[in-house]
Amino acid sequence: MTDLTADTPWTFQWKELYDEVITSGLCTGCAGCVIVCPHDVIGYKHEPGAYTPFHLEEELGIADCSHGFGNARGKGCTECTKACPRFGAWESEADEHLHGRTRESDEMSGIYSDIMLVRASDKFVYDVGQDGGLVSAMLIWCLENDIVDGALTSGVESLPDGSPGWKATPMVATNREEVLRGAGSRYTYSANTIAYDAAKEQGLQRLALVGMSCQTSIAPVMWHRGASKPVSRRFKLNIGLLCSKSFDDSMFDELFGVKYGLRKEDIAKMNIKGVFQIWMKNGDYHEINLKECHAWTRTGCNHCPDFAAEHADISTGGIGNET
Repeated sequence: MTDLTADTPWTFQWKELYDEVITSGLCTGCAGCVIVCPHDVIGYKHEPGAYTPFHLEEELGIADCSHGFGNARGKGCTECTKACPRFGAWESEADEHLHGRTRESDEMSGIYSDIMLVRASDKFVYDVGQDGGLVSAMLIWCLENDIVDGALTSGVESLPDGSPGWKATPMVATNREEVLRGAGSRYTYSANTIAYDAAKEQGLQRLALVGMSCQTSIAPVMWHRGASKPVSRRFKLNIGLLCSKSFDDSMFDELFGVKYGLRKEDIAKMNIKGVFQIWMKNGDYHEINLKECHAWTRTGCNHCPDFAAEHADISTGGIGNET
């Protein structure tokens, strides 16, 4: 890990990010570096087996960036490392920025003020949403009460017949209908931050971000390190999702389909409660041992220390309780 002290000038650019995070197995594919890059030289493929940023310039190869070398005054671009929640001492930096201290050894879930058991009061939102529909209910309320003007969340790609599929994809929600379109869990990865550019194009200024721990640490890390203000200042509400890991999309075909004959287009709902629970559109119910899914775990998840999305404003999820 890069050795940083309070007096260390922040000179770290793509070269350091590539060596320490991208190629080390730490990268979660959160895309913080992508949305903050002012030169648009960091690419990203939101597709199975990818979900990893890469450099677009050819002059110096994939491991270096000409913008990082600096200008005539010796000041190079360092935005990508400032936005990365896996570069340097990111955990303590986010803790200090949000709470003015780092967590104690007995604060296993991070620093928090309260734990509550809640659910949506709107029956339709409760039925459509996951684990009580809390996230959907919060987003709808915040949008309708002008707390935020958009939310970066995830939806699903449509199947050829027009019905919703299971490939998660980043989207911007600005009203109740769009929020509910993205309700529910997929357990495959969606870099919801990638929807930032679409939100910017719509002129949205006050954004909620819904994401797993790797994504909800982006904004606090950016704020602490002084990353691009045009980007960081747009994030007003940070909603985290409890997450032990996410899986590559290929698991649908290679495990569910090949071994169990469960076609993804026939799946109605999924959940994880000690086992992988799958409800089919014909009413059938199946359970798959989570150990069978480990082979499809995304690489960055194997090194993630944050189950509770401890740097989110609100962390949400259900553990072992259907209601």
